[in-house]
Amino acid sequence: MRIGAHVSISGGVQNAVDRELDVGGNCGQIFTHSPQVWSHNEITDEEADTFVEETAANLDGPWVIHSSYLVNLATPKDDLREKSIDSMQREVDDAARLSIPYVNVHLGAHTGAGVEGGLDNAASALDELAVPEGVTVLVESDAGSGTKLGGEFDHLAGVLDRSDQDLAVCLDTAHAFAAGYDLSSAQAVDEAVAAFDDAVGLENLACLHLNDSKHGVGTNKDEHAHIGEGEIGEDGMRAILNHEDLRDRPFILETPTDGDQGFAWNIERARDLREN
Repeated sequence: MRIGAHVSISGGVQNAVDRELDVGGNCGQIFTHSPQVWSHNEITDEEADTFVEETAANLDGPWVIHSSYLVNLATPKDDLREKSIDSMQREVDDAARLSIPYVNVHLGAHTGAGVEGGLDNAASALDELAVPEGVTVLVESDAGSGTKLGGEFDHLAGVLDRSDQDLAVCLDTAHAFAAGYDLSSAQAVDEAVAAFDDAVGLENLACLHLNDSKHGVGTNKDEHAHIGEGEIGEDGMRAILNHEDLRDRPFILETPTDGDQGFAWNIERARDLREN
């Protein structure tokens, strides 16, 4: 099973490899800079080379870069759109330097442009990117509050259909659950996977964010819980980890890190729920 967590690059991006190993992961996710600001850190050639070498020697992969929280591809505002495109271009360029195959991004909020207008905006913004060979942008599912897009699988499909880029999808289990797709039992997971396949196509699913949810199905509340201890629960998590259409995808955790229940605890919990 390919499973890992979102780890820090504090002190240099190359340090993410040891941090991933420390929590028992064999793949993972990083921010290349603070997700709360527009400015990007400069990654030196030495740091990039070390990261690539250490990854190849120690991890199965893949790594995923998560884009800044400030990026809003669906926005109708020209200045925010341009900042979002510029930030994403830096991310895909860094991904190429680091031999990272995926850059993950939320569609953002249409803020009054409407669903169709927001999807048009997001797709056209993505089409302005010069994505290097070997890098794929992943559109992430969302909890769906307010005017945010991505809560419905049709939103994800809509952007893939509209864009000229070769996009794929990252399915966040907590987000999908909060958006109304029940994942709390084996039958519910079967139905949700079938709905995803009908709308988006399983061939477009590149990875999953494996998170339990502190809030109930359809609440649109995005707050993650420890694996098996939230509203998705042990039965749902077991079904996700063992589903024939999901089990071979990489699982990346963004679970809480409080007390003894950090990433290592959650990765071990997921492995315990995995059946051979």
